[in-house]
Amino acid sequence: MERFIALPHNHTVTQSPRVMTLLDAKEYHPEQERKKTTRIIALIVPILVLAFLVWWNRFWPEKHVADKFFSALQRQDFPTAYGIYYHDPNWKQHPQNHAQYPYNEFWQDWGPGGQWGVVKNFRIYGASNCPGGGTGVVVDLIVNDRAQHAQVYVDKNDKTISSPPCDLEFH
Repeated sequence: MERFIALPHNHTVTQSPRVMTLLDAKEYHPEQERKKTTRIIALIVPILVLAFLVWWNRFWPEKHVADKFFSALQRQDFPTAYGIYYHDPNWKQHPQNHAQYPYNEFWQDWGPGGQWGVVKNFRIYGASNCPGGGTGVVVDLIVNDRAQHAQVYVDKNDKTISSPPCDLEFH
């Protein structure tokens, strides 16, 4: 059943707003569109470049620690290298805090008679996380131009150095 509503005699029915058609579309201004596109690109490109740079340098702090460590070994400044190893430049004041790897063992491992011998040159070859995560980064180094690479594990939180918990092969 339909219902009819009676309108008063003095009521006028207004027209609804016109529906826009293709012929009523705004005029295209190529210069404004070009400026808009340029602004969008000018915003996106720096963000992408910044994101890439952050990603590319994500291991920089850990690489820097490894670089300082091997630089001290290259200078044959083993006490400083040991301080970098434990991120404790004042380790001589409390050597008992590092009893699990005392300085004399460190000197045997990293000194002139150690696996790498006298460090004459080195360069950082790469860095990566261990598969499955972890709290540190494996830094891979070429020492004395040897084919076998040295690897150290730098903890992200406290910047201490240890042996890597995983075997990574860098290409």
